Amino acid sequence: MSKTSTGNFFEDFRVGQEFRHATPRTLTEADAALNVGLYGSRFAINSSDEFARSIGLLRAPLDDLLVFHVVIGKTVNDISLNAVANLGYAEFRWGVPVYPGDTVQSKSTVLGLRENSNKASGVVWVRSTGTNQKGEMVLDYVRWVMVHKRDPQAAVGAPVVPKTAAAVAPADLIVPEGLKLGGYDDVVAGSPHRWEDYEPGERIDHVSGITLEDSDHMFSTRLYQNTARVHFDAFAGKNTRFGRRLAYGGHVISLARALSFNGLANGFRLAAINAGSHVGPTFGGDTIYAWSEVLEKAPLPGRADLGALRMRLIAAKDFPCDSFPGKHADGKYHPAVTLDLDYWLLMPRRA
Repeated sequence: MSKTSTGNFFEDFRVGQEFRHATPRTLTEADAALNVGLYGSRFAINSSDEFARSIGLLRAPLDDLLVFHVVIGKTVNDISLNAVANLGYAEFRWGVPVYPGDTVQSKSTVLGLRENSNKASGVVWVRSTGTNQKGEMVLDYVRWVMVHKRDPQAAVGAPVVPKTAAAVAPADLIVPEGLKLGGYDDVVAGSPHRWEDYEPGERIDHVSGITLEDSDHMFSTRLYQNTARVHFDAFAGKNTRFGRRLAYGGHVISLARALSFNGLANGFRLAAINAGSHVGPTFGGDTIYAWSEVLEKAPLPGRADLGALRMRLIAAKDFPCDSFPGKHADGKYHPAVTLDLDYWLLMPRRA
């Protein structure tokens, strides 16, 4: 009997199946520094203990997307080791902040399954939850991923496609305990623009681009213990339809989020992802640009100092975003678009 695992293929999953994922991860200040080195994020809340304490937090929390990468990375060996590609996200909510020294672990439940018409793969829907050492939720989400079949002739059950919410309700967004924004310093944060200064329909070109190197996305997959073959195995990548390794989609999300600092510097916390799609593949050597659109503004119950912005974040490769590439009238995306993300962002209000 083999002592090694080849991971789960599509026919191995069952609706209702539960996974308690291996290898809890204690996160440190080194993880925070490496995250900045990979993406160049400049948000003050994750950079300065003094700034974080000035708004009521214990110290600088780890970047919300660092938590995202670690929680998803834990799930890969059971859910997406044999993935063709990650397809989308829904009902993402961040919970309590994660600080250096906290230990994060993950668990998942299979929500749905649908075999593809080619019989060579299928789509798996899972709900995954990340918790800290106290059992407190740090991240909860649904994602769906296309997974290879081991045997194209293997019989599978009838399709089960879960229905996910179109968006997280503003009242369900989680605000960190103790957060007080009366002393929020716009100069230190890097922008004078607060919640009141943004309007639905407004578009923001984040201007700069970042070239994604093979060494960058390879380092990130190792850092987050993401073992999906499609990302880290160059030899196996030669036999895919792309003929090469596919960059980890979360890496592109973090690059786009870092770029969004220019225009959204006071958007200090990701609260939820309503929907998201990796529209096109990204590879080493591609240069990522980004733009955002304000979709909605929402005051938060009982908070005069804090509001939420529902944002659409588009990332494009090798195509500056001053022309705001997105979907055409026929519903198809501009060929440069690689990411389309709909999310809630917390931002201070004026007193």
